[in-house]
Amino acid sequence: MTAMADVRTAHTSELSPAELVAIRSLLDDAFEGGFSDDDWDHTVGGMHALVHEDGELVGHGSLVQRRLLHGGRALRAGYVEAVAVRADRRRRGVASAVMEALERVLRDGCYELGALGAADEAVPLYEGRGWRQWQGPTSVLAPAGVERTAEEDGCVYVLPHVAVDLGGELICDWRPGDVW
Repeated sequence: MTAMADVRTAHTSELSPAELVAIRSLLDDAFEGGFSDDDWDHTVGGMHALVHEDGELVGHGSLVQRRLLHGGRALRAGYVEAVAVRADRRRRGVASAVMEALERVLRDGCYELGALGAADEAVPLYEGRGWRQWQGPTSVLAPAGVERTAEEDGCVYVLPHVAVDLGGELICDWRPGDVW
């Protein structure tokens, strides 16, 4: 990351309409058209980490509150969403700066657990920062009850602040689109 980089955290409510447009544009570009309106809905309503270089947005991630069920408890989780870096700024520490800012919010925000769904190419970043792969089965508490999300097994990573059994079941709350 260049010396001109600036990392800022802000709640969605503190972002201007122009900043929200810039974030959505970055996400659309970074995910090459695979970033849906549901994905956007999952991105807002929490804390954002924004990395600017020379006044331009080059990196983003957000942390939203969710409830995850594990071991008979409803854990207050900070769920990482929409981590993206502009293509010409990748492999320069921007994603690490985003995660460092989000992890600070996780530590200071009374969350019992950090969680995220990792794309394969992002696994080295998360593991290098101490995130641990969830080894047990994953499910969602859907409108019709608990439903397995076997296709997500092995893709969920956590940063626990309380004791958890990584081999136990982890159940996320329901939402439209991708539940993890």
